[in-house]
Amino acid sequence: MKAKVIFAVTTLIAASSVNAQTLCVFDLLGAQGDSYALMKDYALAAKQWGANITLKPYPDERLAVEDFKAGQCDAVSLTGIRVHPFNSFVASIDAIGSVPNNTAAKTILTLMANPKLAPDMVYKNYEVAGVTSYGPAYIMIRDRKINSLMKATGIKFGVYDYDKAEAMMVEKMGGQPVASDLMNIGGKFNNGQIDALGMPAIGFRPLELAKGLGTKGGIFRFPVVHVTYDIIIHQNRFPDGYGQNSRNWVVGLIGRAFETTNKIEKGIDPKYWEELPANDKLGYVKLMREARISLTNQGFYDKKMMALLKKVRCALDPSSFECSLTGE
Repeated sequence: MKAKVIFAVTTLIAASSVNAQTLCVFDLLGAQGDSYALMKDYALAAKQWGANITLKPYPDERLAVEDFKAGQCDAVSLTGIRVHPFNSFVASIDAIGSVPNNTAAKTILTLMANPKLAPDMVYKNYEVAGVTSYGPAYIMIRDRKINSLMKATGIKFGVYDYDKAEAMMVEKMGGQPVASDLMNIGGKFNNGQIDALGMPAIGFRPLELAKGLGTKGGIFRFPVVHVTYDIIIHQNRFPDGYGQNSRNWVVGLIGRAFETTNKIEKGIDPKYWEELPANDKLGYVKLMREARISLTNQGFYDKKMMALLKKVRCALDPSSFECSLTGE
């Protein structure tokens, strides 16, 4: 009898360990941030799909990626630009200039939960278990007088060393790309090592970017990238069907994500916000398109996603110059 009890307890413990997963959560504020709060709700919902998730906060996104690759995390939540090694299709949503506004973002993010795209969510043993919004990235600059392509020549622009598009775009503008990562780019901006950077509003306070803006700086209200926030899992560590159930739930977070971004943007002092001249906006749009096409041809961006994104943009703005052109 005693042996049977021991066997039953051992079996129960083994079953529990199989169903227990660690989700490594990137959030600049660690366990105090909005992304971590979002993942707390996610972990609770995941119990419905047979998972028992424990969260582990990571203020350094690079470390979260490394631990996930090493198998120390069963799942990871991170920004879309970091997703390329795990799923190029979904990572390409974060292509430069590909998602011009929240309407386009909502359309493409909602599509990611469509079961017809389920095969595109899987690469090797990695599966995308959810895609939501992290917010538009804006150009923040130490001198707001540099507000045109002509004036951008020679400026030092902080670019992420894992994002080829940024460096290419800066070079097309005549600027000087300075390789950085999320842990040092704020410091470089604040102490004057770089003149400009691209950043979603969610990074403004944690990185104390008001120090770099000072009295002369500005934020141009022109989204160069719509940054996504994605959940990636080791597929074989979760129950069958988990990925689709998860994507169906995460798509419901889009409105909440937009509200969070809107609140953060409104919390930034209005004196910093600047508008780009209309002519320069068109110039940037054309440069971003050229960069996307070049990087797609190089295999960095996914062709299927690029075609899908163009279809979304042209459905929303059929009069756009790009809609009559080929190449994407």
